[in-house]
Amino acid sequence: MTDTLLEVRGLTKHFKLDNDIVSRIAGKTRTLKAVDGIDFFIKRGETLGLVGESGCGKSTTARLITRLVEPSEGEVMFKGENLLNYNRSEMQDVRKAVQLVFQDPYSSLNPRKTIMQILSRPLEVHNLAKSWSEKRRRVLELLGLVGLGEEHADRYPHEFSGGQRQRIAIARALAVSPELIIGDEPVSALDVSIQAQILNLFRDLQEQFSLTYLFIAHDLSVIRHISDRVAVMYVGKIVEAGDVADIFERPKHPYTKALLEAVPEADPDKPPPHLVLKGEVATPIDPPPGCRLCARCPLADDYCAEVSPELKDDGTGHYVACHKV
Repeated sequence: MTDTLLEVRGLTKHFKLDNDIVSRIAGKTRTLKAVDGIDFFIKRGETLGLVGESGCGKSTTARLITRLVEPSEGEVMFKGENLLNYNRSEMQDVRKAVQLVFQDPYSSLNPRKTIMQILSRPLEVHNLAKSWSEKRRRVLELLGLVGLGEEHADRYPHEFSGGQRQRIAIARALAVSPELIIGDEPVSALDVSIQAQILNLFRDLQEQFSLTYLFIAHDLSVIRHISDRVAVMYVGKIVEAGDVADIFERPKHPYTKALLEAVPEADPDKPPPHLVLKGEVATPIDPPPGCRLCARCPLADDYCAEVSPELKDDGTGHYVACHKV
Protein backbone atom coordinates (compact mmCIF):
# COMPACT_ATOMS: atom_id res chain seq x y z
CA MET A 1 0.00 0.00 0.00
CA THR A 2 2.21 2.78 -1.33
CA ASP A 3 -0.28 5.51 -0.30
CA THR A 4 -0.38 4.26 3.30
CA LEU A 5 0.93 6.83 5.77
CA LEU A 6 0.55 4.82 8.99
CA GLU A 7 0.29 1.06 9.45
CA VAL A 8 0.00 -0.65 12.82
CA ARG A 9 0.92 -4.33 13.02
CA GLY A 10 0.31 -6.50 16.04
CA LEU A 11 0.43 -3.51 18.38
CA THR A 12 0.31 -4.70 21.98
CA LYS A 13 0.47 -3.19 25.44
CA HIS A 14 0.26 -5.41 28.51
CA PHE A 15 0.54 -4.01 32.03
CA LYS A 16 1.72 -6.26 34.84
CA LEU A 17 -0.43 -5.93 37.95
CA ASP A 18 1.67 -7.20 40.83
CA ASN A 19 1.18 -4.50 43.44
CA ASP A 20 -2.59 -4.10 43.55
CA ILE A 21 -4.60 -5.57 46.40
CA VAL A 22 -6.22 -8.36 44.34
CA SER A 23 -2.85 -9.58 43.05
CA ARG A 24 -1.39 -9.53 46.55
CA ILE A 25 -4.31 -11.49 47.99
CA ALA A 26 -4.17 -14.01 45.14
CA GLY A 27 -0.41 -14.22 45.44
CA LYS A 28 0.21 -13.95 41.71
CA THR A 29 0.90 -11.33 39.04
CA ARG A 30 -2.02 -10.52 36.78
CA THR A 31 -1.81 -8.98 33.31
CA LEU A 32 -3.98 -6.16 32.01
CA LYS A 33 -4.12 -6.52 28.23
CA ALA A 34 -5.02 -2.93 27.37
CA VAL A 35 -4.18 -3.32 23.67
CA ASP A 36 -3.81 -6.87 22.46
CA GLY A 37 -2.35 -7.29 18.98
CA ILE A 38 -4.25 -4.82 16.81
CA ASP A 39 -3.76 -4.10 13.10
CA PHE A 40 -4.95 -1.16 11.02
CA PHE A 41 -3.71 1.29 8.38
CA ILE A 42 -4.44 4.88 7.42
CA LYS A 43 -3.98 6.19 3.89
CA ARG A 44 -2.70 9.68 3.16
CA GLY A 45 -5.40 12.33 3.34
CA GLU A 46 -8.08 10.14 4.91
CA THR A 47 -9.66 9.93 8.34
CA LEU A 48 -9.81 6.65 10.23
CA GLY A 49 -12.33 6.71 13.05
CA LEU A 50 -11.49 4.47 16.00
CA VAL A 51 -14.64 3.82 18.01
CA GLY A 52 -15.48 1.77 21.08
CA GLU A 53 -16.68 1.89 24.66
CA SER A 54 -14.71 3.63 27.39
CA GLY A 55 -11.82 1.48 28.57
CA CYS A 56 -11.48 -0.54 25.36
CA GLY A 57 -7.94 0.72 24.63
CA LYS A 58 -8.50 3.60 22.20
CA SER A 59 -6.52 6.25 24.08
CA THR A 60 -3.77 3.76 24.90
CA THR A 61 -3.47 3.08 21.16
CA ALA A 62 -2.93 6.81 20.50
CA ARG A 63 -0.18 6.96 23.12
CA LEU A 64 1.49 3.81 21.79
CA ILE A 65 1.66 5.24 18.27
CA THR A 66 3.38 8.38 19.53
CA ARG A 67 5.42 6.39 22.08
CA LEU A 68 4.17 8.38 25.03
CA VAL A 69 3.64 4.83 26.28
CA GLU A 70 6.09 2.17 25.10
CA PRO A 71 4.48 -0.85 23.39
CA SER A 72 5.05 -4.40 24.61
CA GLU A 73 5.12 -5.79 21.06
CA GLY A 74 4.27 -4.91 17.49
CA GLU A 75 5.22 -2.39 14.82
CA VAL A 76 4.19 1.20 14.11
CA MET A 77 5.10 1.84 10.49
CA PHE A 78 5.10 5.54 9.58
CA LYS A 79 6.02 6.28 5.97
CA GLY A 80 7.55 2.79 5.78
CA GLU A 81 9.73 3.12 8.90
CA ASN A 82 9.11 1.35 12.21
CA LEU A 83 8.92 4.06 14.87
CA LEU A 84 9.65 1.54 17.61
CA ASN A 85 13.23 1.34 16.35
CA TYR A 86 13.80 5.08 16.72
CA ASN A 87 15.80 6.63 19.55
CA ARG A 88 14.69 9.68 21.51
CA SER A 89 16.12 12.32 19.17
CA GLU A 90 14.71 10.55 16.12
CA MET A 91 11.29 10.44 17.77
CA GLN A 92 11.47 14.20 18.34
CA ASP A 93 11.75 14.65 14.58
CA VAL A 94 8.83 12.26 14.06
CA ARG A 95 6.67 14.28 16.44
CA LYS A 96 6.86 17.17 14.00
CA ALA A 97 4.95 14.95 11.60
CA VAL A 98 2.65 13.22 14.13
CA GLN A 99 0.73 15.40 16.56
CA LEU A 100 -1.84 14.67 19.28
CA VAL A 101 -4.93 16.68 20.20
CA PHE A 102 -6.07 15.57 23.64
CA GLN A 103 -9.57 15.13 25.00
CA ASP A 104 -9.64 17.75 27.71
CA PRO A 105 -8.89 21.32 26.62
CA TYR A 106 -9.00 22.37 30.28
CA SER A 107 -5.97 20.30 31.29
CA SER A 108 -3.96 20.12 28.06
CA LEU A 109 -3.00 23.81 28.15
CA ASN A 110 -0.60 25.22 30.75
CA PRO A 111 -2.67 27.67 32.86
CA ARG A 112 0.42 29.72 33.73
CA LYS A 113 1.31 30.50 30.11
CA THR A 114 -0.26 32.93 27.70
CA ILE A 115 -1.57 31.63 24.40
CA MET A 116 1.41 33.30 22.71
CA GLN A 117 3.79 31.31 24.91
CA ILE A 118 1.84 28.05 24.45
CA LEU A 119 1.76 28.27 20.66
CA SER A 120 5.33 29.48 20.30
CA ARG A 121 6.74 26.62 22.38
CA PRO A 122 6.58 24.02 19.56
CA LEU A 123 8.33 26.51 17.27
CA GLU A 124 11.14 26.83 19.83
CA VAL A 125 11.49 23.09 20.46
CA HIS A 126 11.76 22.31 16.75
CA ASN A 127 13.74 25.43 15.79
CA LEU A 128 11.07 26.67 13.41
CA ALA A 129 11.38 30.38 14.21
CA LYS A 130 14.58 32.41 14.53
CA SER A 131 13.29 35.59 16.14
CA TRP A 132 10.52 36.78 18.43
CA SER A 133 8.85 38.68 15.59
CA GLU A 134 8.85 35.57 13.44
CA LYS A 135 7.31 33.54 16.29
CA ARG A 136 4.62 36.13 16.89
CA ARG A 137 3.78 36.30 13.19
CA ARG A 138 3.44 32.51 13.06
CA VAL A 139 1.33 32.38 16.24
CA LEU A 140 -1.07 35.00 14.90
CA GLU A 141 -1.30 33.03 11.67
CA LEU A 142 -2.16 29.85 13.63
CA LEU A 143 -4.83 31.67 15.63
CA GLY A 144 -6.39 32.87 12.41
CA LEU A 145 -6.48 29.34 11.02
CA VAL A 146 -8.63 28.14 13.94
CA GLY A 147 -10.98 31.12 14.02
CA LEU A 148 -9.34 33.21 16.74
CA GLY A 149 -7.79 36.67 16.51
CA GLU A 150 -4.77 38.72 17.50
CA GLU A 151 -6.55 39.94 20.63
CA HIS A 152 -6.47 36.39 22.03
CA ALA A 153 -2.69 35.97 21.88
CA ASP A 154 -1.83 37.54 25.22
CA ARG A 155 -4.64 35.98 27.25
CA TYR A 156 -4.46 32.94 29.52
CA PRO A 157 -6.35 29.64 29.02
CA HIS A 158 -8.85 30.33 31.83
CA GLU A 159 -10.15 33.31 29.86
CA PHE A 160 -11.48 31.04 27.10
CA SER A 161 -14.47 28.73 26.70
CA GLY A 162 -14.02 24.99 26.17
CA GLY A 163 -14.47 25.26 22.42
CA GLN A 164 -11.96 28.09 22.18
CA ARG A 165 -9.41 26.13 24.21
CA GLN A 166 -9.78 23.17 21.88
CA ARG A 167 -9.20 25.51 18.93
CA ILE A 168 -5.99 26.61 20.65
CA ALA A 169 -4.97 22.97 21.13
CA ILE A 170 -5.57 22.34 17.43
CA ALA A 171 -3.50 25.43 16.56
CA ARG A 172 -0.67 24.06 18.71
CA ALA A 173 -0.79 20.78 16.78
CA LEU A 174 -0.66 22.69 13.48
CA ALA A 175 2.34 24.77 14.58
CA VAL A 176 4.88 22.19 13.35
CA SER A 177 3.07 21.45 10.04
CA PRO A 178 2.24 17.79 10.80
CA GLU A 179 1.20 15.13 8.32
CA LEU A 180 -0.83 13.05 10.79
CA ILE A 181 -3.00 14.37 13.63
CA ILE A 182 -4.35 11.97 16.24
CA GLY A 183 -7.48 13.33 17.90
CA ASP A 184 -8.04 11.54 21.20
CA GLU A 185 -11.73 12.21 21.93
CA PRO A 186 -11.16 15.88 20.95
CA VAL A 187 -14.85 16.87 21.07
CA SER A 188 -16.28 14.66 23.84
CA ALA A 189 -15.81 17.33 26.54
CA LEU A 190 -17.68 19.97 24.51
CA ASP A 191 -21.33 20.93 24.14
CA VAL A 192 -23.07 19.39 21.13
CA SER A 193 -23.35 22.70 19.24
CA ILE A 194 -19.64 23.37 19.79
CA GLN A 195 -18.77 19.81 18.75
CA ALA A 196 -20.18 20.49 15.28
CA GLN A 197 -18.05 23.63 14.93
CA ILE A 198 -14.85 21.81 15.95
CA LEU A 199 -15.60 18.88 13.64
CA ASN A 200 -16.13 21.27 10.74
CA LEU A 201 -12.85 22.98 11.64
CA PHE A 202 -11.06 19.62 11.50
CA ARG A 203 -12.50 18.95 8.05
CA ASP A 204 -11.64 22.41 6.72
CA LEU A 205 -8.05 22.10 7.96
CA GLN A 206 -7.75 18.63 6.45
CA GLU A 207 -8.79 19.95 3.06
CA GLN A 208 -6.55 23.01 3.32
CA PHE A 209 -3.37 21.21 4.46
CA SER A 210 -3.92 17.65 3.13
CA LEU A 211 -3.88 16.27 6.67
CA THR A 212 -4.40 12.67 7.70
CA TYR A 213 -6.41 11.92 10.84
CA LEU A 214 -6.77 9.14 13.36
CA PHE A 215 -9.94 10.28 15.10
CA ILE A 216 -10.80 8.53 18.36
CA ALA A 217 -14.31 8.76 19.82
CA HIS A 218 -17.02 6.76 21.52
CA ASP A 219 -19.82 8.81 19.91
CA LEU A 220 -20.99 7.04 16.76
CA SER A 221 -22.54 10.16 15.24
CA VAL A 222 -19.19 11.97 15.50
CA ILE A 223 -17.36 9.07 13.88
CA ARG A 224 -19.90 8.84 11.06
CA HIS A 225 -19.68 12.57 10.38
CA ILE A 226 -15.91 12.86 10.06
CA SER A 227 -14.54 9.43 9.06
CA ASP A 228 -13.73 7.84 5.71
CA ARG A 229 -13.13 4.45 7.31
CA VAL A 230 -13.96 3.08 10.75
CA ALA A 231 -12.32 0.56 13.09
CA VAL A 232 -14.43 -0.82 15.95
CA MET A 233 -12.57 -1.76 19.14
CA TYR A 234 -13.71 -4.00 21.99
CA VAL A 235 -11.62 -4.86 25.09
CA GLY A 236 -8.23 -4.34 23.45
CA LYS A 237 -9.10 -5.90 20.08
CA ILE A 238 -10.29 -4.49 16.77
CA VAL A 239 -13.35 -6.55 15.85
CA GLU A 240 -14.39 -4.86 12.60
CA ALA A 241 -13.02 -2.28 10.15
CA GLY A 242 -14.11 -0.91 6.82
CA ASP A 243 -15.54 2.02 4.90
CA VAL A 244 -17.84 4.22 6.96
CA ALA A 245 -20.89 3.30 4.83
CA ASP A 246 -20.22 -0.43 5.19
CA ILE A 247 -19.80 -0.24 8.95
CA PHE A 248 -22.90 1.87 9.58
CA GLU A 249 -25.21 0.37 6.95
CA ARG A 250 -23.96 -3.21 6.63
CA PRO A 251 -22.26 -4.16 9.93
CA LYS A 252 -21.22 -7.80 10.26
CA HIS A 253 -19.78 -8.29 13.72
CA PRO A 254 -22.35 -8.88 16.52
CA TYR A 255 -20.74 -6.20 18.68
CA THR A 256 -20.89 -3.58 15.91
CA LYS A 257 -24.53 -4.44 15.24
CA ALA A 258 -25.43 -4.15 18.91
CA LEU A 259 -23.51 -0.88 19.22
CA LEU A 260 -25.39 0.67 16.31
CA GLU A 261 -28.78 -0.62 17.44
CA ALA A 262 -28.24 0.86 20.89
CA VAL A 263 -28.15 4.42 19.50
CA PRO A 264 -31.35 6.12 20.69
CA GLU A 265 -33.67 7.68 18.12
CA ALA A 266 -36.55 10.11 18.59
CA ASP A 267 -39.00 7.76 16.88
CA PRO A 268 -41.67 6.11 19.06
CA ASP A 269 -42.55 3.72 16.22
CA LYS A 270 -39.04 2.33 15.90
CA PRO A 271 -38.99 -1.31 17.02
CA PRO A 272 -36.70 -2.26 19.91
CA PRO A 273 -33.26 -3.61 19.01
CA HIS A 274 -33.36 -7.31 18.11
CA LEU A 275 -29.71 -7.90 19.03
CA VAL A 276 -29.05 -7.18 22.69
CA LEU A 277 -25.80 -8.04 24.43
CA LYS A 278 -26.48 -9.21 27.97
CA GLY A 279 -24.06 -9.18 30.87
CA GLU A 280 -21.05 -7.04 31.68
CA VAL A 281 -18.23 -5.93 29.39
CA ALA A 282 -15.36 -8.42 29.58
CA THR A 283 -12.37 -7.46 31.70
CA PRO A 284 -9.01 -6.93 29.98
CA ILE A 285 -7.28 -8.42 33.03
CA ASP A 286 -6.24 -12.00 32.19
CA PRO A 287 -9.06 -12.43 29.63
CA PRO A 288 -10.06 -15.95 28.50
CA PRO A 289 -8.39 -17.37 25.39
CA GLY A 290 -11.36 -17.08 23.02
CA CYS A 291 -13.41 -14.19 21.65
CA ARG A 292 -13.69 -11.29 24.10
CA LEU A 293 -17.40 -10.98 23.29
CA CYS A 294 -18.12 -14.67 23.82
CA ALA A 295 -19.90 -14.43 27.18
CA ARG A 296 -22.30 -11.76 25.84
CA CYS A 297 -22.78 -12.88 22.24
CA PRO A 298 -25.98 -14.76 21.29
CA LEU A 299 -24.14 -16.47 18.42
CA ALA A 300 -21.25 -17.85 20.48
CA ASP A 301 -20.47 -21.56 20.86
CA ASP A 302 -17.73 -23.62 22.51
CA TYR A 303 -15.28 -22.92 19.68
CA CYS A 304 -15.69 -19.16 20.20
CA ALA A 305 -14.78 -19.61 23.86
CA GLU A 306 -11.52 -21.40 23.03
CA VAL A 307 -10.13 -19.73 19.88
CA SER A 308 -9.64 -16.00 19.40
CA PRO A 309 -10.84 -14.91 15.93
CA GLU A 310 -8.45 -13.12 13.56
CA LEU A 311 -9.31 -9.93 11.71
CA LYS A 312 -9.86 -11.05 8.10
CA ASP A 313 -10.68 -9.22 4.87
CA ASP A 314 -13.88 -10.43 3.19
CA GLY A 315 -12.40 -9.43 -0.16
CA THR A 316 -13.96 -5.96 -0.31
CA GLY A 317 -11.78 -4.19 2.27
CA HIS A 318 -14.26 -4.97 5.05
CA TYR A 319 -12.40 -6.65 7.92
CA VAL A 320 -14.21 -8.76 10.54
CA ALA A 321 -12.97 -10.81 13.50
CA CYS A 322 -15.73 -13.34 14.13
CA HIS A 323 -15.99 -17.10 13.66
CA LYS A 324 -19.69 -16.76 12.79
CA VAL A 325 -19.30 -14.27 9.92
